[in-house]
Amino acid sequence: MPPEPSKISLAASYALDHHVERLAEDHANAALFTEALDGVPGLEVAAARTNMVFARAIAGVTPQDLMGRLAARGVLCTGGPQFRFVFHLDVSREDAERAAIVVRETLARCTA
Repeated sequence: MPPEPSKISLAASYALDHHVERLAEDHANAALFTEALDGVPGLEVAAARTNMVFARAIAGVTPQDLMGRLAARGVLCTGGPQFRFVFHLDVSREDAERAAIVVRETLARCTA
C-alpha cells in the first residue's frame, strides 16, 4: 500500500489544479518579502524561488522567542533555527509588505 500523501503535497496539488494563475502572485509576494529583509542585521534570508521564504536568525533571539513575538503581531512562521514563511492565497501584497516590516521591527527590538 503506497504511503498517504503529505499535507504539503496535497496543498500543492490543489493549487496546481485550481490556482495556477495565483501562484505567480504568491511567488512575487515571497520575493518582495525577501527583498525587504535583505541586509537586516541578525537575519540570513535565502532567495525566494517559490512561495516559501526560509530565514535564520543569527543573533540575539531564540527561534521560539522570535516565533512568539512575530505571532503576537500577526505574522506566522514555522521552524527554528531555520524559519519558513509561506505566501499563499490568503496573503496579499500588502500582507507581505507588513510582514516584512514586522520582522524588521521585531528583530531590531530583540537585538537592541
